Amino acid sequence: MKKIAIIGGGIIGMTLANYLDPTKYQVTVFDEPTGQATKASAGIISPWLSKRRNKQWYRLAKDGAAFFPKLIQDFHLDHTIYQRSGTLLLRPEKQLDELLALAEDRKKEAPEIGQITLLSGEQTQQELPLLKPFSALKISGGGRLDGKAYLLWMRKKAEEKGVGFISQRVQLANAQTVIAGETQKTFDQLILTVGPHLKELLTPLGYQVDLRPQKGQLLVFQTTFKNSGNFPVAMLDGEADLIPFLDGKILLGATHENNAAWDLAETQEAFDQLTLGARRFLAEPEKLLAAPAHYRVGTRAYTSDFAPFFGQLNDQLLVASGLGSSGLTTGPYIGYLLAHYLNTGAENWQDYQKELSNYIR
Repeated sequence: MKKIAIIGGGIIGMTLANYLDPTKYQVTVFDEPTGQATKASAGIISPWLSKRRNKQWYRLAKDGAAFFPKLIQDFHLDHTIYQRSGTLLLRPEKQLDELLALAEDRKKEAPEIGQITLLSGEQTQQELPLLKPFSALKISGGGRLDGKAYLLWMRKKAEEKGVGFISQRVQLANAQTVIAGETQKTFDQLILTVGPHLKELLTPLGYQVDLRPQKGQLLVFQTTFKNSGNFPVAMLDGEADLIPFLDGKILLGATHENNAAWDLAETQEAFDQLTLGARRFLAEPEKLLAAPAHYRVGTRAYTSDFAPFFGQLNDQLLVASGLGSSGLTTGPYIGYLLAHYLNTGAENWQDYQKELSNYIR
């Protein structure tokens, strides 16, 4: 039986660990989760109306969203982790007409979009009482994922399969040897899914990696909206998204801070930025913004072209990083694709990305 080390227990690493064949591999996950993007995240699974020009990224995100029914079935994800809630997009009237046409066109290849409906202001407020009566586009196939809850559940599932966990930051002595504290462990295969830390992990082996850390802050309000689990998510016009969860938990976020490096401090600036952006859309802003709140703070990995990369770097090393803010949509599918490759030898990702040499040299 081959020994595999997964370094990084975020959304890719944890999904990968669960999909690896336990009859073929003995799996150990090394994870030091400080600042981990997935643990700090909760987001919208609704990529279909993105206007990003990168067609490879869109195919990956589209197929990542389509992968969720299988993920839910394979690991019995309940509504506290993932829920198909529907998505509201709040934009000026002219942009809504353009988005409607885009949605109808993209539904031809992505039926997962579901029903597409233009809502009046009154209908929008009926769907999500937190909002003022703005016109909106609703797509019924959109969903929400709680990154922290997903990781906790998937770790439990992995432990049941016999996956070992070591909570420690590591270094690489070479392409097969992991240095953890005072000990060294050798494996047949290393899979590096450490987000922005991939750059520092590969530097001693002579690689240069196109990655930068980006800080993200998310606000979690505990409100009295006890039926919030039935609300759709809302992509507001601007940076902030409104993400209702169960039992009155309303999330607002997230920031994209390019100059904060590895700083994980909660800031008033983030609170002001997110709440100011959302305030004009809220029916009773003071009611939400005065509710008890806490932050989730993490560090994402971005490449120069804002696209993720993953695959075989050399005979012993597989890598995956650069998910950016779409990690909750693309991360599970990337983890599955890497596991499928290791289990079967089939490499099914050429249509989703540029060559690895564009990011690692």
